[in-house]
Amino acid sequence: MTTNNLFSNFPKERPPLSPEFAAIYLQHYRNSREGKSKVLSLAKRAESWMHKKLAEDVKSGSRKSTLELGAGTLNQLPYEPLSNPYDIVEPFRDLYKSSPDLDRVRNTYDDIFEIPPTSRYERIISVAVLEHICNLPEVVAQSALLLVDGGQFRAGIPSEGTMLWRLAWKATTALEFRLRYNLDYEVLMRHEHVNSAREIESVLRYFFSEVEGSVFGLARSVSFYQFYACAKPRVDECLEYLRSKASRQSCSP
Repeated sequence: MTTNNLFSNFPKERPPLSPEFAAIYLQHYRNSREGKSKVLSLAKRAESWMHKKLAEDVKSGSRKSTLELGAGTLNQLPYEPLSNPYDIVEPFRDLYKSSPDLDRVRNTYDDIFEIPPTSRYERIISVAVLEHICNLPEVVAQSALLLVDGGQFRAGIPSEGTMLWRLAWKATTALEFRLRYNLDYEVLMRHEHVNSAREIESVLRYFFSEVEGSVFGLARSVSFYQFYACAKPRVDECLEYLRSKASRQSCSP
């Protein structure tokens, strides 16, 4: 896949939500992160595979400087007992402001581009976030530049775009959502999941020369979740992509 083809769909445009969906959006998101129902609790248990994979590199007692993208309700922190210091990027402050783990967070940012360019992290992590990001290549490129030498970009994602993933949420979360709100969950999924797992992997492999992956399932095409550990950023490609985006934006009316 050429660079032009890879990035031709970015930035994505998120389909707007109707007032009915907007009214319940934040509460549903919080409930999902906290597993506040039998179905959501089962989903949360399955998602713990991603949380655990992200934290494998700090289990040995190594304290590593960490940036979490899309930290939400801070539900990754219970899996991260040794990460320190710990910064987050999360634009929805209502999600984390009442978290009991907030005192473990050093700095909070609404956007990754607010982080001082001199900042560096040993690891940048995200769980079930990359599928939501409309300007994914920019965020991944900027993340790569914020890593120390030898640092890792670690991401857990749902296998969006595969038949098994679609069957899984249609048979569980979608049914409960219909019963609770009398609304079509697929509308919310189209709004939220703008990137497929295949697109995400392609972006990661473009900006990193070393990408290792594993799946919660049989293979990428037959799985519920996927995990990637990325190292050795292609710095020139990151800088060139960010420069080209800045140039195009400065020329737009």
